Amino acid sequence: MSRVAVVTGGASGMGEATCHELGRRGHQVAVLDVDHDAAQRVTDDLRAQGVTAMAAGADVTDRRAVEEAFGKIRAELGPVAVLVTSAGLFGYSSFADITVESWQRLIDVNLTGTFHCCQVAVGDMVAAGWGRIVMISSSSAQRGTPFAAHYAASKGALLTLTKSLAREYAAHGVTVNNIPPSGIETPMQHASQAAGHLPSNEQIAAHIPVGHLGTPADIAAAVGFLCSEEAGFITGQTLGVNGGSVM
Repeated sequence: MSRVAVVTGGASGMGEATCHELGRRGHQVAVLDVDHDAAQRVTDDLRAQGVTAMAAGADVTDRRAVEEAFGKIRAELGPVAVLVTSAGLFGYSSFADITVESWQRLIDVNLTGTFHCCQVAVGDMVAAGWGRIVMISSSSAQRGTPFAAHYAASKGALLTLTKSLAREYAAHGVTVNNIPPSGIETPMQHASQAAGHLPSNEQIAAHIPVGHLGTPADIAAAVGFLCSEEAGFITGQTLGVNGGSVM
């Protein structure tokens, strides 16, 4: 069944792969990203594959912009049935050197941005008696990360937000789950490596039990399943896609 799926951070990395996976599964896809041109590029790629898609440019930290974007999505595609929150920001700093501004910025994007999108979308799902929300967090949320306490804290909050929404909306046919990736090769990872904040791919792979990095498609496959009819009895869960690096 074709439903309307919104993917935040949908213009690159795991978000882009998720857009393609949900399109492959027959959904209509709204690519929501702060970079509208990049979102349009992904939209064009989806349309070339026969997927009904649209681009929505919005900064998830801006509540009014989020509401306007979802309004356009509803007008063009219909009520939102699937939401994947992949928009995110990484930060690197010793704890003592984290500024209040840097702390707030990561909370704004990673946590409050997710709050905005979930709150704006969930009414459609309740009205329909069916919905799927998948939040993308990080393995940092599960094990903590030195020199990235603000990032880990912002992502860790998503785990409890997932459980809270899962309990609140289960009776309405809405499932809410979380995927904390680790060892996934993405543009964000490459940027962190270029800045000297992460080791090389070879060094990262050496600490992953399966012996290699994952790809955005690995995350997208898990998202696709959690957004399916078959996953209707799964809610409030954290599904690690990490090659065994967190167990």
